[in-house]
Amino acid sequence: MTVTWREILFFLILFGANLIQAITGFAGTLLAMPPSMQLLGVDEAKSVLAVLDQLSCLLIVLTGFRHINWKEFGKMAVLMVVGMFAGMKIFEAFPIQQLLTLYGVMILCIALWKLFGQRLMKKSGLSRVRGAEAPQTEENQQTNPQTAETGQADGLPASAASVSVKKKGFPLRTAGMLCVILAAGVIHGMFVSGGALLVIYASSALKKKEEFRATMAMLWVTIGCYITGNQIQSGYFNSQVIFLCLVGMIPLFAGIWAGTKLVKRIDQETFLKLTYVLLIVSGVLAIV
Repeated sequence: MTVTWREILFFLILFGANLIQAITGFAGTLLAMPPSMQLLGVDEAKSVLAVLDQLSCLLIVLTGFRHINWKEFGKMAVLMVVGMFAGMKIFEAFPIQQLLTLYGVMILCIALWKLFGQRLMKKSGLSRVRGAEAPQTEENQQTNPQTAETGQADGLPASAASVSVKKKGFPLRTAGMLCVILAAGVIHGMFVSGGALLVIYASSALKKKEEFRATMAMLWVTIGCYITGNQIQSGYFNSQVIFLCLVGMIPLFAGIWAGTKLVKRIDQETFLKLTYVLLIVSGVLAIV
């Protein structure tokens, strides 16, 4: 079978997407899907990328199985499945382009917040702490004698007050993060691309990059089996799709090999920054 220029471009995109997938544990399919749909067609692109994505994630799972966080995997898997069923219903009820635009804008906002908003909040918090730790003047001691004598505010040590604030915010933050996982499932049910949203939770729950990559990959293998099964039942796997899957294994393995080499040279901070930059790219691609 002759390989066309469109298929060659697809294979190059596949290499780059899987290189990124090997480094971050997500975003490979999301980044490859928009251009692949234009090169191959919607049904063909979804079918080929679904199969190759399973192979990509499976290799990451096999090489990093011991790093999987099973507790977090179970939590994400259950909520993702629930969200996927809701997403399928929403997809049938609303126009696709409107949902894609909303999704892209949401991803951009979250990614920009992760990159810049948290840094500004940390700087603001640091300046407040320094102000609180400033030496007390005689006027301050007269205004708040209890603080001057004991070094405490409202009868509590500074450390206890800090813990109290954290405990109050913890349930709300946990509920918010669980909603993020559920929303990722909804997006995955609509567009088969919930990874960009799920990584918001995963990057905070899975601190080590090896744990992050292995757990995320295991999740996509599990969920992807269901999606690929549906595509086979729908009759999308013709001779062209099978051919692209077989030849596509070459750039797939090459991208994974290159990404595995690069991931060992990337430190934790750079790794997280790369993850958030990929979120921005994902958001732009969803809007376009």
